Amino acid sequence: MEFKKILIAIDESIESEKAAACGFSIAHDCNAEVVLVNIMELIESSAGDAGLITGSPFEQGLSDDSEFIKIQEEASDNIIDRTIKKFAGELKISHHSVYGSAAESVVGYSDKLSTDLIVIGTRSRTGLDRILMGSVAEHVIRHSKVPVLVVPL
Repeated sequence: MEFKKILIAIDESIESEKAAACGFSIAHDCNAEVVLVNIMELIESSAGDAGLITGSPFEQGLSDDSEFIKIQEEASDNIIDRTIKKFAGELKISHHSVYGSAAESVVGYSDKLSTDLIVIGTRSRTGLDRILMGSVAEHVIRHSKVPVLVVPL
């Protein structure tokens, strides 16, 4: 199978860096275009301690704060810039910073940009942590129309 356009999902994690290294290696071998996607999930501010087992309730807050949004966007730009400098070489690169659900956004961007492969890292969560947090990689695998390479740490 020949890959012409590869989507690599990145964030600030070590798992993401390993996935980027693997994805860029494939891209170099195939001389493929790389689409870097950094998903910024909205963070809400706490409304205070309600003594709930699952934590405090949340209200609109940080996601509406222009200074906080600017900080998130600068952090995303830094992640993308570091990744490009470390791995890109002479490859054609496009990049996107997006607010939204990581899992849905990765699949959505893959569809929108007609990529041939998705490369994503995984934290290999298990048990209760996986039930509560879900699995971005699992969602991407189940909903993607193209092959998905999941790179474990």
